Amino acid sequence: MKRIAASYVYTGRDIEPIVDGYVEFADDGTIVSVGKSAGKGSEPVFYNGAIIPGLVNSHCHLELSHLQGKFRKGTGMAGFIDQINSLRDSKPREEKIADARKWLEVLWNQGVSAMADISNCNDTFAMKASSPLYTRTFLEVFGTEPEDCAGVIEDVRRLKAEADKAGIDAAPTPHSCYTMSPELLTAASAEALKAGYLSYHSQESREEEDLMISGTGALADNYKGRNLSTPPVTGKPALMYFLDRLGHVHRPPFEEHVLLVHNVCLTQEAADAAKEVLKNVWWAVCPLSNIFIHEALPPLDLMRRNGLSITIGTDSLSSNDTLDMVKEMYCISENFPYVPFGEIVRWATFNGASFLNKPSFGSLEAGKKPGIVFVENLDGNGRLTPESRSKRIV
Repeated sequence: MKRIAASYVYTGRDIEPIVDGYVEFADDGTIVSVGKSAGKGSEPVFYNGAIIPGLVNSHCHLELSHLQGKFRKGTGMAGFIDQINSLRDSKPREEKIADARKWLEVLWNQGVSAMADISNCNDTFAMKASSPLYTRTFLEVFGTEPEDCAGVIEDVRRLKAEADKAGIDAAPTPHSCYTMSPELLTAASAEALKAGYLSYHSQESREEEDLMISGTGALADNYKGRNLSTPPVTGKPALMYFLDRLGHVHRPPFEEHVLLVHNVCLTQEAADAAKEVLKNVWWAVCPLSNIFIHEALPPLDLMRRNGLSITIGTDSLSSNDTLDMVKEMYCISENFPYVPFGEIVRWATFNGASFLNKPSFGSLEAGKKPGIVFVENLDGNGRLTPESRSKRIV
């Protein structure tokens, strides 16, 4: 049995911290008790900062770690797509795997206990299988031409068989409205819903919205310039088109776990439509990636006002300078200073674990093994600073 204490203990469930709190845990990391301590002088191990549960990165592309520092910022989605097409294979496979393995270790040491990760190939399967960091892998598919649908689904089913053989949790998932024909969007969604978990890039950019609402804008021009098919113009937010395609899989409501990622252009109309049919929906934000590509942020005020279950991800090193969850949390705190730190912790821990349906993660509660993380360099009010860092205790 071990006992540690800190200036603040955030359970992950509760917004308010336990000031001068303690956590007791067994040798295997199982939480025994959490409570109020008698203060710094009364505890054998006291951390001047915050103790929180292990972090849950709800959106990452680990296999793109070799692209760190290679992308121009502020290009918008059309420019980003051109760069990913040009640079994705800019290193040999062995070097890609080495970079991904390095960052998986970094994530673990920084306190990430669980992650929803995107894969387009098998590069990260073996390292995930041997890592103490739990991952659910979303095998993301693309294909703008309807005639390619059957072949794409056949290929991703083969990839899932490889993931199953490696012993990791994985299943196909759709990417986004603009990278998939209507037929493929429905087919990939069917595979995801069959597994019970779906992750989807939703309303990430104004260019995506313009494409769906009016068939215009930089993304539409990019696709037309490459002679690629574009989705039907609907006159409505892109999320509503996705919900319509889901309806071709089975009738609503949808009880499966659905993660909508980015949500930069979320509107009240789209939020209402999603809440109507998605009964287990989470909304991932990746603020540093959104700034990197679009110089924009998701509408957290609207999301909080609607009581949405928000999670936090880092996206990839093609659209971020780091995979540091605390940096994402600080970005939120800096741009939305009225959001309590404890609420941001909940997004980064408990909510992400809830999406993954991993109740042992996400909160400091007796009987759970979420991992224990120390966040240092807080300001005098217990808020994050540019120097804040996280490191794993357990």
